[in-house]
Order: sequence, then C-alpha cells, then structure tokens
Amino acid sequence: MTGHRFTRYVPVPEQGKGFGSLLRIFLQLLTYTSGDATEALDWMHQLDREYGLTGDEYGMADFLQELQDKGYLRADEQDPAVLMPTARAEQGIRQQSLEEIFGKLKRDRPGQHPTPHTGQQGQDYSSDIRPYDFGDDLAQIRLTESLRNAQVNHGIEDLHLQQNDLVVTDREYAASTATVLMLDISHSMILYGEDRITPAKQVAMALSELIARKYPKDKLDIIVFGNDAWPVEVKDLPYLQVGPYHTNTVAGLELAMNLLRRHKVQNKQIFMITDGKPTCLKERDGSYYKNSWGLDRRILNKTLTLAAEARRLRIPITTFMIAQDPWLVRFVREFTETNAGRAFYSGLNGLGQYVFEDFARNKRKNVR
Repeated sequence: MTGHRFTRYVPVPEQGKGFGSLLRIFLQLLTYTSGDATEALDWMHQLDREYGLTGDEYGMADFLQELQDKGYLRADEQDPAVLMPTARAEQGIRQQSLEEIFGKLKRDRPGQHPTPHTGQQGQDYSSDIRPYDFGDDLAQIRLTESLRNAQVNHGIEDLHLQQNDLVVTDREYAASTATVLMLDISHSMILYGEDRITPAKQVAMALSELIARKYPKDKLDIIVFGNDAWPVEVKDLPYLQVGPYHTNTVAGLELAMNLLRRHKVQNKQIFMITDGKPTCLKERDGSYYKNSWGLDRRILNKTLTLAAEARRLRIPITTFMIAQDPWLVRFVREFTETNAGRAFYSGLNGLGQYVFEDFARNKRKNVR
C-alpha cells in the first residue's frame, strides 16, 4: 500500500483579474451608485486605468460584454443605450453583502431559530436526554445510551432492550419571527462627508438574504423613513437614495407596528438604523411640524409614547445609532428604557455584526 505522499507545495502563478473578481467590484459599486450601472462602469474604468484591474487578454470591453451575456445588465426599454441592472445583479448584490457581513458566521440548517424550549417540531437535537414516552418519534432514541441502560439493568449475559431502557433527546423548538427593519433616509445620512446610507443598505440586503436562505418561514418587512415612512421591496434596496428629508421616527414606528400586527407569529421585533434624532411629525391636515434642531418635546413625547406602546405589545425595538453625539445618546437611552429594548452605538464598521447578534438573541429571548 502506497499511503500518502507529501511533496513541496508550489503555488499556482497568479492570473490576471477575471470576470469573477471584476464582478465583485462592480456589484459593490452598484450599491454605492444606488443602481446606476453607467456610473459604476465609469468608476471601474477609472480604477482600471489607475490600478490595472484588467490584463492584456481580458479588458473592460470583454467584462461589459460578459455582464450582458450572463444576464447581469440589460438595455433600458425606453433608451437602449442605457444599461440597467437585472434581477440577477440584485441577487448578486444581496449575496455579496451577506458574505461580507455575515460570512464568518457558522452555517446551520435553514429555517431554524434556537430557543430555550424543546419539543418535537425542531430540527436540531438538544444535549439533554429523558426517558422514552409512548408516542415519541423513534428517530429521537439515543441508541448508545439506551443499550448502556439495558446492559446495566439486565446484565451482559441476558442483554435485551425494554421500554424503560430507552432514552430520547428532544429537538430544539424552532420559532418563527416577524422583523421590521427601519432605515433612516433623511439628509443627515450623507452629511459631514460620511456615507452612512450605503452600509445601512448593505446590512438590510444581507439580513434579507440571510432570512431568505436560513429562516424561510420568517417574515421580514423593510421600511424607510424621512418626512414620511413607506415600505420597500427587497429588490429595491440597492437603489435607495437619501432625500432632502427630516426624520419622522413616529411615522416609521407607526408603520412598523401596523405591519407586525398582520403577522400571526409570537416573536416580533423592530430594528431601527438611524443617525439622528426625531425632527418631524405629520399633522392631521397633512402638513408637517418640523424642528431641525431636534429634542423638541412635542416630537420626542410622541416618539416615546410609541416606544411604550410597542413594549405593551411585547415588540422590542433595537436601535442602531450610527452617530455618537452626547445629546443623541441621551435620547436613545430614554427611548430604549421606555421600550425595554436595546441600543447599539456602533458607528459603521460593526453595524452588520451587531444586527445579526441581536437578531439571533431576540429569537431566544421573546419566545413564551
């Protein structure tokens, strides 16, 4: 028998940039340009000239043609000269966001949220064992432990297996969850030379892709809020843009709770990604009451009232504040205490990890 042979590792010579690596850059740029393929391609041409993204055998013209051939770009129906991202490109952006933000997480069986409760409806087995009861699934029987019990109870010379020798392991009960993700698209999300909306969009896309793959029975609604609040589809996330809006947190919370009321699940939660304080209310006549300086008690009181209402409905609100001004921290602390929720002052770098950790945590916490 020859066995294993070990030889010196000789690395494969690095080849020039191909379609796969260029596609990752292009999809990233599509997020920054809010889906403007022409602008994203212009940026790629500039990067190619400066850093040599392509080689002699494969250039930007080849990459553009392959994008169209593989269904990532299509011609606009009204203006064939304009290229538009396709559904495949949108899927690729979400998948890439998932890999970038949650790529280090251990992959588990799809559709399961571990909770402290056990039963027969889950997929993963717990570490605890108990005696077999009539009606238990035979697949739950722990054969090794059951045979050991038989040996202890009856001896090795008269080994036979009886019902009182059998032990089983319960499966972890799997809970479904309804989540509303609120994204702030007020003007402050691009102020002061810092792009805050792009990381927020990436987190939303990663979370939506994670739920679609791993927790398909869960419900995810995504809403944006500025002067008003409205729901958006997952496919629209790459194209979100900041507008000349104030921050109507009240409208966002009202819409989020209305959406959650429609879902007949026990676990419900709201994630709110924002960088500012509430500065706007919509009056009954359709006009807006605004105070750009913020900390207006009329606006804050209405916001805190909704936080308290969500607490009564057992809907925790997790606030991801991507700004750390002291007066903003004080407001978020008061808001969080009123709701008995959680708050993270994460900046931009750790936003995705914080979102996932709290997403998983709330599955365990809220099942009753």
